[in-house]
Amino acid sequence: MASSEDPSSDAALPFQLDALGVRGRLVRLGASLDAIIERHGYPRAVARPLAEAMVLCAALATSLKYDGIFTLQISGDGPIRLLVTDLTTDGALRGYAQFDSWKLAVALGAGNNGEAPEGYVPKLFGRGRLAFTVDQGQHTQRYQGVVPLEGATLADCAHTYFRQSEQLPTGIKIAARRDTVDGAGHWRAAALMVQQMPEFDAGRIDIDREQREDDWRKSVILMASATESEMLDPKLPAQTLLHRLFHAEQARLFARRPFVARCRCSRQRLARVLRSIKREELDDLRDTSGRVAVKCEFCSTEYAYDDRDLDRIYASAA
Repeated sequence: MASSEDPSSDAALPFQLDALGVRGRLVRLGASLDAIIERHGYPRAVARPLAEAMVLCAALATSLKYDGIFTLQISGDGPIRLLVTDLTTDGALRGYAQFDSWKLAVALGAGNNGEAPEGYVPKLFGRGRLAFTVDQGQHTQRYQGVVPLEGATLADCAHTYFRQSEQLPTGIKIAARRDTVDGAGHWRAAALMVQQMPEFDAGRIDIDREQREDDWRKSVILMASATESEMLDPKLPAQTLLHRLFHAEQARLFARRPFVARCRCSRQRLARVLRSIKREELDDLRDTSGRVAVKCEFCSTEYAYDDRDLDRIYASAA
């Protein structure tokens, strides 16, 4: 995109509102979305939910302290059966969607321009669930939070999660769209997130409950005043937007956390997957040349294994 684009694109900019006892982050994605979404050629009605899920994943992941992989997964019985996106602590972001083209066309209806409708979650995902997983490696216990897929938007569904999990009060606003720049399509997505801090961490033990509630409501109102065009404007620096929203509260900014579209697949990783399957069951995966062909759902890279490769894979499992 243009060189005038905000240098904090594809990054999270954490901030803190000390006067209100609130912390938050502004997350923006641009080039990473193009790299992931355009590679798959998803219909617009699938691409937008994926873009929103990816920026939500980044907002939630960067609010946690972990060393590993944060995964957001949405599954349902609607046209979009599955949507998965994950982020590593070093900023590697990826995502993919599975959908039924015929069901999608029926759900969108005649005369639709191919866009995901407002409040699309019930129509495109149907009944399902939203799951968050933190995986810090084989020697640690995985954390997973699962809630029913309730709400018109992904932000609504995230709010349902925070209410049911008894986490700290949290507010989230998400925006995503595809623009045409110099004849080429580009995706942008943004998320604003505010979260009430624990009283001790905020240094506000002496503040009464009513004042804390008033301060929390004020932070949500200020966050909600951000317009979609502001959140997605590549020429509006993230720092400038946060100053516009919270200038009276003197938002304290922290080091930004950059993201890049990068898949973690490899021949070695997929070989371990194949090793977990009985060899005779691999015949359905063979291509016209007789090799077992496996495609990564995230990046669409295809890996092929001939019989000598399979001999080595299964010999190492013996």
